[in-house]
Amino acid sequence: QVQLVESGGGLVQAGGSLRLSCAASGRTYAMAWFRQAPGKEREFVAAISWSGGNTCYADSVKGRFTISRDKSKNTVYLQMSSLKPEDTAAYYCAADKNLKTIAWGSSAEYDYWGQGTQVTVSS
Repeated sequence: QVQLVESGGGLVQAGGSLRLSCAASGRTYAMAWFRQAPGKEREFVAAISWSGGNTCYADSVKGRFTISRDKSKNTVYLQMSSLKPEDTAAYYCAADKNLKTIAWGSSAEYDYWGQGTQVTVSS
């Protein structure tokens, strides 16, 4: 079993930056970040391969967010910049237990989830 613990959420003004961290215990392959705002469905934000060599992003965050991982620490990061009020959401870290990831942007692809960390962007 894999456990994921997110941290780094908080309140930030529009235009500011924030870095989220997800520490994993156990074997993981591809990892991703999703977010869910009040009244909305959970949506894909970014994903990264096991090696860290491949990444993908939702169109809404391209150019502003960067996903990375430190394999030695079993930790994934989400560096967020130029934050907008619409980025306000609970952010969740997810991990795939399988080597091959098929649907990078689908929540159903991932087997393990963190409890989430709240990001609030004020205007």
